[in-house]
Amino acid sequence: MIKGADYFIDGSSNIAALFRVPPLIVGLTIVAFGTGAPEATVSIIAALEGNADVTIGNIVGSNILNISLVVGVTAFIFPLSVERPTIKKEIPFAFLATVGLFVLMSDRVLNISNANMITRSDGIIFLLFFSIFLYYVIEAARNSREQTNEISVNTEETGTWGKNTLITIAGLSAIVFGGYLVVESSTDIAYRFGMSETLVGLTIVAIGSSLPELITSVTAAMKQQSEIALGNIVGSCIFNVLFVLGISSIISPLPVNDKLFFDVIVLLVLTVFLFAFSRTKYKVAKSEGLILSIFYIMYLVYIIIRN
Repeated sequence: MIKGADYFIDGSSNIAALFRVPPLIVGLTIVAFGTGAPEATVSIIAALEGNADVTIGNIVGSNILNISLVVGVTAFIFPLSVERPTIKKEIPFAFLATVGLFVLMSDRVLNISNANMITRSDGIIFLLFFSIFLYYVIEAARNSREQTNEISVNTEETGTWGKNTLITIAGLSAIVFGGYLVVESSTDIAYRFGMSETLVGLTIVAIGSSLPELITSVTAAMKQQSEIALGNIVGSCIFNVLFVLGISSIISPLPVNDKLFFDVIVLLVLTVFLFAFSRTKYKVAKSEGLILSIFYIMYLVYIIIRN
């Protein structure tokens, strides 16, 4: 996974240069969707097997871990610079996606049904919002490319299209395969210890499937590609809720465990924290990264006790 992330960041940042688009756009798309592949795989397989608690718990738990621990550790290693569009558009969009999840899973409160459920129609709504997000990213990339169209790219430094595509795919494959091994092994161990499906989804599976985001973001920060690092985290959060949960609920309607309402509220609070920290001098400082990391440790202790 670590070596794969190294290749993945090099390849994707070079592709950004060849495309003449900002690294942030690549972070929000290629990197975010690539590192989100383990969450997608785990959640869709869990939905096919009827394990709704693992499906939803994995997505919510992964997003909590991304915004707290992944941002926290990455910022603590190297303070994360934040682009203005991230503050004005991407982070609010991630918040909106989480609000949408909270509303669509609150069937009993809204008197829609006697049971809280993410239905197939809810999944279609998620996918429609995801298409809006993709449209925004494509337009941002197109506008950026038009502005930088006259800038020449040194292919000796960046490499050719074929080479960078191969490096990116090879790196992503190593990340996904490593994440798969971690999730499969750790889930088996967790069940042997008698952990509930909800707790397994929120902790073991979420941590295992979020390792690609963690390794990729830390690697990007160390290579001083902080736009890719933060774009990867925010993009993954949006991808997880809107695409992964959308597809999973269309495959099989997902009953919602009442415990998950607290976790979604925690996710909303963390997104507000990230927004606030990003506005301080347009960077997430080391001290703010430490606060987010400690927050995750406290949350992890709480949900283990809650189980």
